[in-house]
Amino acid sequence: MKIEIWSDVACPWCYIGKRRFETALAAFPHRDSVEVQWRSYQLDPALPEHYDGTEREYLSTRKGLAPAQIAGMFEHVAAQAKGEGLNYRFDDVVVANSFTAHRLIHLAAAHGQQDAAKERLLSDHFEHGKDIGNREYLTSLGLDLGLDAGELSELFSTDKYADAVRQDFEEGRALGINGVPFFVIDRKYGLSGAQPAGTFSAALAQAWQESHPLVMVDAAGSGGATGEACGPEGCAV
Repeated sequence: MKIEIWSDVACPWCYIGKRRFETALAAFPHRDSVEVQWRSYQLDPALPEHYDGTEREYLSTRKGLAPAQIAGMFEHVAAQAKGEGLNYRFDDVVVANSFTAHRLIHLAAAHGQQDAAKERLLSDHFEHGKDIGNREYLTSLGLDLGLDAGELSELFSTDKYADAVRQDFEEGRALGINGVPFFVIDRKYGLSGAQPAGTFSAALAQAWQESHPLVMVDAAGSGGATGEACGPEGCAV
């Protein structure tokens, strides 16, 4: 079973959704047969590589949100994050364009480190005030993951993986995705938002059951007859 997750590094609900999904997946009996792939999405593609202002100023000036609304939103999201063991520090968030960070995730995927890169970027952005658009930071993160220094340098000297990131955007739009996180199971089932872990568990179970239906075995020569068994009305004799 394959699960694709459209997500942005700069999306606070995406990190919360990641944790809730991971909780469900950890309890799923067939988790070893599940492939998870992170897909790129940008909430604000027009954001400059570096925005000279705080997260509050960004939401106020670019999104038109009132200060009281922003404060309430931060409080609510931080509380939800805390419930998943995450420590959001919105006052320390560095607002930056996430496109190169998405390219780094694609590079990490080529070396089997996609989830580790996604986890670090989300944590560093929302919990540690790191600049996800900064070359030195992204290079350091890549080296921590064991990625080659030459390949990391390519991210800043070429447009490598840019087409792959844009392809994720296009596929998301084709599927009708207009908000993240968005979870797609076997290109058949979709879940929008940071759903509770129980909802993810139910979706995983349903998708698995429908793709692996129980087939009744007809013993040779039985003509489809069932064996002796017990039911609500008693046992066969």
